[in-house]
Amino acid sequence: MAELKIGDLAPDFDLASDQGGRVSLASLRSQNRAAVLYFYPKDDTPGCIIEGCAFRDRHSLFEKAGAVVLGISSDSLDSHHRFSAKYRLNFPLLADLGGKVCRAYGAQRMWGLVRRRITYVVDPQGRIALVFDSMSDPERHVDEALAALKG
Repeated sequence: MAELKIGDLAPDFDLASDQGGRVSLASLRSQNRAAVLYFYPKDDTPGCIIEGCAFRDRHSLFEKAGAVVLGISSDSLDSHHRFSAKYRLNFPLLADLGGKVCRAYGAQRMWGLVRRRITYVVDPQGRIALVFDSMSDPERHVDEALAALKG
């Protein structure tokens, strides 16, 4: 698949949430909600803890901007439940068990080893407003997403 870029229509998905039920991009569009989709490699690993806690700590700023924060990885719902409970995450973690959504968003495995850390801001019309890709700076994903929502 071609790399997604700003202005592209974001691929739709429908994934199970650790908070119960399912979440789809189409349902967020129908509610006229922006979405921050952050793809992360693995629950309860150092960079993912930093990133998840940074989104947790600034969650109210995303709500004020009218955006829903969604963490997505290929870990199971059980793993997501443990990770979310341990760090008191206040947003849904979505289980992409087959990796289909990760592939659609370019968050597939790098060098066959680890999934990419990449964040997208999707506007209420379903268009990509931000693509930020950085394995080494997990907190910056939060800053970049907030800046895109304000811009």
